[in-house]
Amino acid sequence: PGAASTRPWRPAALPLHPSAAPGALPRPMGYWARIGPGSPDEARFDAMKRKVLASAQFAEQAAAVMVEALAQRLEHQAEVSLALSGGRTPWPAFRRLAEAAIDWPRVHVYQVDERIAPAGDRARNLTGLEETLLEKVPAVVHPMPVEAADLQEAAAAYARQLPPALDLVHLGLGDDGHTASLVPGDPILTVRDRRVALTQSYGGHRRMTLTYPSLDAAQMLLWLVSGAEKAEMARRLYEGDRSIPAGRVARERAVLAIEEE
Repeated sequence: PGAASTRPWRPAALPLHPSAAPGALPRPMGYWARIGPGSPDEARFDAMKRKVLASAQFAEQAAAVMVEALAQRLEHQAEVSLALSGGRTPWPAFRRLAEAAIDWPRVHVYQVDERIAPAGDRARNLTGLEETLLEKVPAVVHPMPVEAADLQEAAAAYARQLPPALDLVHLGLGDDGHTASLVPGDPILTVRDRRVALTQSYGGHRRMTLTYPSLDAAQMLLWLVSGAEKAEMARRLYEGDRSIPAGRVARERAVLAIEEE
């Protein structure tokens, strides 16, 4: 991205995220901290939670879920990590998120996935993230380095920037069952030894994406799904259908926020 002086957000200056230092991972806060052996919610530990959001207030309510999750963790740690996906569904929610009274300089924003395309290209998720959120808040941003000459090395370098466990990861759901850029039939679905990897061409672009190990380690996964065309895939995701890529993501710290029918 361009010079930091032209945008509110700050490009990450450190090669590694501060919380990537050796030591214990931060424990889940709020609801997730209450789930464990002997707790009333123990039986639900391996289940995905579901929230039905009103259509007219979908963006506002989705943003509220993210704000609550970030605020809880900021009460207990110096910084939080937030990984964001692209797509049409989250843009209105991100605009609402930008209005929240969050201590943004303590928030490190990562990308879940990105198309291999030039800076400023309308196909880039970063372009939409900047317009809806990042140009409005002074967060510390870690853009995926998809303009690098050596994309394999760039993916490995991005993985080294990630904290051991991302605090909050936002995911979308494609009508073919993909999430992030974990798409049906791509060899990336079998990657378990890398936290960031490259896909084959999908929808006209190769992608850089977080892999299952990165998603599964997250402290909280928030799925935002809207539109009647996604209803069937949302049902399959909620039921844990592992025949779709989204259904293979860990469920024990996941919330599926769907639009009311």
